[in-house]
Amino acid sequence: MEVYKAIKYIRLSYTDDKTIESDSVANQRRLIDDYIDQHSEIEAVAEKIDDGYSGVLFDRPAFQEMMDMIKRGEANCVIVKDLSRLGREYIETGRYMRRVFPAYGVRFIAINDNVDTINDAADDLTVSVKNIMNEAYCRDISVKTRSALDVKRRSGDFVGAFPVYGYFKTGDQHKSLEVDPYAADVVRAIFRKRLDGFSALNIANELNRMGIPSPLAYKRNNGLPHAKGGFTDIKDCRWSATTVIRILQDETYTGTLVQGKQSTPHFKLKTLENKPSSEWVRFEHAHEAIISKHDFDLVQRIRGIDTRTSPKENKVYLFSGMLICGCCGGRMTRKINRYKGKEYVYYFCPTGKKHGCTDGVMVKECDLIECVQTAVKSHIENIASLDLILSSISHERINRELAREYAGHIKNCESQLAKLENYKSTLYENLVGGLITKQEYLSYKNKYNKDIESMQAAIEGWQQKLTEVMENRSERNRWINHFMRFSQIDEIDRKAVMQLIRSIRVISKDQLHIEFNYQDEYIKALRLAEQLKQAQHSAERMAS
Repeated sequence: MEVYKAIKYIRLSYTDDKTIESDSVANQRRLIDDYIDQHSEIEAVAEKIDDGYSGVLFDRPAFQEMMDMIKRGEANCVIVKDLSRLGREYIETGRYMRRVFPAYGVRFIAINDNVDTINDAADDLTVSVKNIMNEAYCRDISVKTRSALDVKRRSGDFVGAFPVYGYFKTGDQHKSLEVDPYAADVVRAIFRKRLDGFSALNIANELNRMGIPSPLAYKRNNGLPHAKGGFTDIKDCRWSATTVIRILQDETYTGTLVQGKQSTPHFKLKTLENKPSSEWVRFEHAHEAIISKHDFDLVQRIRGIDTRTSPKENKVYLFSGMLICGCCGGRMTRKINRYKGKEYVYYFCPTGKKHGCTDGVMVKECDLIECVQTAVKSHIENIASLDLILSSISHERINRELAREYAGHIKNCESQLAKLENYKSTLYENLVGGLITKQEYLSYKNKYNKDIESMQAAIEGWQQKLTEVMENRSERNRWINHFMRFSQIDEIDRKAVMQLIRSIRVISKDQLHIEFNYQDEYIKALRLAEQLKQAQHSAERMAS
């Protein structure tokens, strides 16, 4: 009697219902052992277990080990609980049963499906139907899983395998993120140094010098979940510029959860593909922020300008990427001239002649620093005066009066708009009824269209005024306080330049145009102050 050397193959997928006891590893093993005990011609020589692997693909580690044993002639029989344990992909499962196993003289047994290739059952119609059903089940599970994950993402639940450095997974079933105090302090330091003008490489070198473990090293040392394979398996991995840049670009630190950046194109393919940003799922205020939205946006803006470090220093130049030629709009370049042992630093437009610059704008760095310092102090003083004016006016009552006035204008305009649209809607009936000619119809239609557009613009204007008047004071305080933090500054540095200024346009040696951050908010505040003052004067005249 021929004795078959059998491999017990057991597979359990993450998608399997863990409440079904018969699918557990222990019960699959018990079922196979009982079958072998009842068949004296079968001898178990190995057991291979793929725990947590989908049946769609066949690159499972234990499955490949089993195939290696078969190829070496160490086994000639494979026993599984049922066909779905071998695989759930119809074509590939059939290929192994009909071609691969017979080619190596392997007897295949699926106990619960009553399949034993020694009885020529592999070509039975029932086997083919069961394989098709197994694949359909896998497709159905894939659709349901994708749908469930998408719902969770849109609800603000964290569905990733590993939280970003700086956060723990917490809550029921780890649906949300909680700040990791130690790692969060490191993240804040990274953003702070970047705002101070340090490059990503310099930040990485400084973190390594201070002995701060990299994100991967920190997670491994503290037993936190982390990715396996590739770069993550490198011993003593250290901070790098790439790691720092990834942290600086991650919007998660602002409290916004951005998920669904990658997906698999098909349930049979596990290769991840990047999705366009328009398809990402963003959920704001999903968890506590480590970095303010303003600082994060500022860092992203820094990335978009020229921030090359100086040759002998670790920080970027004071005005790097900020100076714009007032003639051609190109970026200006810093240059050093040495004469009689002294250094003269100035900025000029390197492509001036190429783009038709006729003025040959060139400005000394010392003059530029002095001018910008004066402009910054003056702008901060203007903001402080503006805030004082807005605070001194009793605008709570005036706000209500202006809001009532503007709301009345909006209501009146909406009423006129409704009439115009009604008139326009009856034009065609009047044309068909013979009340007006075709020429009159076209003339009236054109007139009503223009009047409707004009009225819509008027409504939009009044609504904008209403929004400005009802603007939350706390929002005003936020951007005003941003400038007031620099009110005592004596000398500007890179941090102040980046925090306060958007761009510096050099018109001539004696003229600069500085665009400050929060310029729109500043203009709105000026407009609001003027409205409030006019309303106050009107109220005073009426009272007298």
